[in-house]
Amino acid sequence: MPEISELLPFLIPLIIAEFVLLAFTIRHILTHDSYKRGNRVLWLIVAIVGMSFIGPILYFLLGKEDA
Repeated sequence: MPEISELLPFLIPLIIAEFVLLAFTIRHILTHDSYKRGNRVLWLIVAIVGMSFIGPILYFLLGKEDA
């Protein structure tokens, strides 16, 4: 099993991308009023609980209203 120090060069960009995607998703949820499915509270819960890429991706696929 590789040491954690060997994995850090791969993990750090992944963690940064994850937090950037989460921040962008939360900002988008809070600044828009209409959603395809659900409401603001539901999508905030989905985005935060499913933080590891799954929550934000679900929001952009299923919840974000088309422009």
